[in-house]
Amino acid sequence: MAGIVTNRRGVAQRASQRGTEESPMTKWTLIAIALAFCFVFLLLPLANVLAQALAQGWGCYWKALGDPDSLAAIRLTLVVAAISVPMNVLFGLAAAWAIAKFQFRGKSFLITLIDLPFSVSPVVAGLMLVVLFGLQGFFGKWLDAHDFKIIFAVPGIVMATVFITFPFVARELIPVMEATGTEQEQAALTLGANGWQTFWHVTLPSVKWGLIYGIILCNARAMGEFGAVSVVSGHIAGLTETMPLRVQALYEGTTKASAAAAFAVASLLAMLALLTLGIKTFLEWKQARVEKLIVTGVDSR
Repeated sequence: MAGIVTNRRGVAQRASQRGTEESPMTKWTLIAIALAFCFVFLLLPLANVLAQALAQGWGCYWKALGDPDSLAAIRLTLVVAAISVPMNVLFGLAAAWAIAKFQFRGKSFLITLIDLPFSVSPVVAGLMLVVLFGLQGFFGKWLDAHDFKIIFAVPGIVMATVFITFPFVARELIPVMEATGTEQEQAALTLGANGWQTFWHVTLPSVKWGLIYGIILCNARAMGEFGAVSVVSGHIAGLTETMPLRVQALYEGTTKASAAAAFAVASLLAMLALLTLGIKTFLEWKQARVEKLIVTGVDSR
C-alpha cells in the first residue's frame, strides 16, 4: 500500500514538472522577444544618445559639459541628491521599523501615504508645492515678508525631490524587516541591550541589503526627476536648473551646437544611471555569493 502511494506521488510530481516545462522553441521565442524589446526600447535609444553627443567630436562634447550653466546644473543635481537621499533614508528606516515591528492604529493609512507619490503625477506634486509656498499660496505672503524663498529656489527643488523619492527606501525595507521578524531584537533586549544598541547591532545589519537597494533606487530617481522639479524651479539657468531641465533647455535651442550639448548632458545623466545600475548589479551578485557560501557552510556541516 505504501509503495502504491509513493508511486502515485512520484507520478504526480513528474506530471507537475512537465506542466511547468516549456518546449525549447517556446523558451527561445520568449527570450528573443525579451531581447528584441530591450534592444529597441533601451539599448538603441541609449546608443543614439551617446552617438549624438559625440557627433561633433570630443572637443565639442567636453566644451558642452564645461559650460558654466551645465556645470551649475550638474552641481545642483548632485547637491539635491545629497540632501534628499539621506532625508529619505531616515524617514524610510523610521517608517519601515514602525510598520514592520509594531502594531498601531493608522498603520494601513501610513502605508497608503508612503505609496502616495507612486499614484500622484510629479507635475501635480510640484503644483501642490506651488499652491502651498508660492507667492500667492497659503504660506506665500509670510515667506515673502521674511524674505525666504522656496518656490523658484533650491529649497523647493529639494522638497519636490524628497516627495517624489521618499517611498523607495521604505518600500525596500518593509518586506525585509517583516521577513526577519522581531525575535532577534527581543533576544538582544533580554540580554540587556538598549534600543539604540539593538537597532545598530541587530536590526540594521539584518536589513543592510534592502537599505542599500533603496538608497540606490532613491538616488537614481532623485538625479533624474523632471516633472515636479520643472514646476517649482522656474528654469533659471545657472541657479535652479538641474541636469534634466538643462537637457530640455539646450534641446529647445535653435542651433546644432545646442542640440549636441543637450545630448552631451543627457549622456552624462545616462552614464550616472548606468553606474547606479552597475553598483546595484554588483551588490546583488555579492549578496547571492554570500548566501551561497552560507548555504554551503550549513550543508557541509
